[in-house]
Amino acid sequence: MVTIKDIARLAGVSHTTVSRALNDSPLINPDTKERIKALAAGLNYSPNFSARSLVLDRSYNIGLFFSTLQTGTSAGFFYEAVRGVNDIIKSQYNLVVRGIDDYKSYESITRKSFDGILVMSQSEADQPFIEHAAAKGIPLIVMNRPVENAQVMNMIPDDRGGAYRIVEYLIEQGHRRIAIIEGKESFKSTQSRREGYFDALKKHGLTVALGYRVQGNYNLESGYTAMNKLLKLPERDRPTAVFCCNDEMALGAIKAIHEKGLKVPGDMSVVGFDAQLFSGYTSPALTTVRRPIEQIGREGAARLLEGIEKKQIAKETIYFHTELVIRDSVQHISGGA
Repeated sequence: MVTIKDIARLAGVSHTTVSRALNDSPLINPDTKERIKALAAGLNYSPNFSARSLVLDRSYNIGLFFSTLQTGTSAGFFYEAVRGVNDIIKSQYNLVVRGIDDYKSYESITRKSFDGILVMSQSEADQPFIEHAAAKGIPLIVMNRPVENAQVMNMIPDDRGGAYRIVEYLIEQGHRRIAIIEGKESFKSTQSRREGYFDALKKHGLTVALGYRVQGNYNLESGYTAMNKLLKLPERDRPTAVFCCNDEMALGAIKAIHEKGLKVPGDMSVVGFDAQLFSGYTSPALTTVRRPIEQIGREGAARLLEGIEKKQIAKETIYFHTELVIRDSVQHISGGA
């Protein structure tokens, strides 16, 4: 097995220089770096994270932390976030994925255990974890939720604007009785999407009818259960359209509607949020909002690696656009309803 010391001996440099060159350190001359990389490739060298850690005083671990991996984190959201981060990190670091709520204390979260941390924050309950990591001097980027009182870079999708646009689209299609199936109560995204829903109704002089707000939990089952509650309303009072705060709940809602012998969008229009991969292949294809979670993951990882090398991450807030994706799950109602 080829080691860093073998490459160093053949290249006529120290093993520290080899480690830094293979890690793309800006401290190494570009020509020297390329020569060492070419030599390593020719010898089929595979990085040994433990050895590199000892040489460069790094763990070679990047942490990707979610608020929770138990309830409320949909499979699509998780997959997009991990894929985006992993696309950038690749083999440079070990990617460690955890749920913050799995930790009883944060004593193990130190500079020795993580070279940098990305937090895909969904809840304000993450704040103590974020403040702990920042206080330990770990390069830190918080994605998905705005944070204050912490020296971090913050990357935020425009959930409120996306919800506003999709509800306004329903209104433009003639809908006046629009219900909402909300997400997990403690999640910031739930609050932002609810606010966007109210913003659109208020702009167009509409109010929320009694029973039109139903709590969900960002999973299929909760969407199904919530839709069944809406379907128990007297037929004349039922909504003509339902805004589900994510695509998984929308899929559950559509199942409940079909089981009632009704059609989407013929009897009731349904829209979602997140534009998960399956949403274009449901029957009917789901009108939704594309939230660039994978892009945020890539950008967050790239900025984190840059900050690790520079030993500094700027306190900055970066916003990401959300996009309305119009498909087949909304019916136009002439004259409103």
